Amino acid sequence: MTYDAEFFRRWMTGTAAAVDREADRLTELDAAIGDADHGANMRRGFAAVAAALEGEPGGTPGAVLTLAGRELISTVGGASGPLYGTLLRRTGKALGDAPEVAPVKLAEALRAGVAAVARLGGAKAGDKTMLDALEPAVAALAESLGQALPAAAEAARQGALGTVPMVARKGRASYLGERSAGHQDPGATSAALLIGALAGAEEAR
Repeated sequence: MTYDAEFFRRWMTGTAAAVDREADRLTELDAAIGDADHGANMRRGFAAVAAALEGEPGGTPGAVLTLAGRELISTVGGASGPLYGTLLRRTGKALGDAPEVAPVKLAEALRAGVAAVARLGGAKAGDKTMLDALEPAVAALAESLGQALPAAAEAARQGALGTVPMVARKGRASYLGERSAGHQDPGATSAALLIGALAGAEEAR
């Protein structure tokens, strides 16, 4: 089994649909511990990604993700644009120019993308950020040699839920200190939507 450019386009358009559907919830979560703009920002960014892929579909998996990352960086405000843009661009770069990629290569590329996010944000798992969803997802993929996308999606979902009791150490929520506990992190929640859409792209094959 391999993944081609069409699979990655389904992933991105599926993410756009999921973010659009959950944008109000993302904003509600962000209102509690952030700037109340995460839902709107993510909706705008992934809508731009979907539109860009209609005009320039990308001939390889890496090209699809590189284009998506570029659009997010240019259209999403705050920290989310650079972080999500870096995630997708670095993953795309790791995939290279191959027309199709094996599951294990996808897992390796995603790990590289997540590592780039950690470096950019100076965060780690446990800091109440998107990494709390992304790192468990990558670990689940690695354990299955990249062949268990539904398991990765569930790991990301559980990781996002696990941020509720955490005290934020990075990002806007960290300004609240102990008061950030008791709220689910919006970035981890949108990251779980991204990984959920990845599993959905496989189901739609």
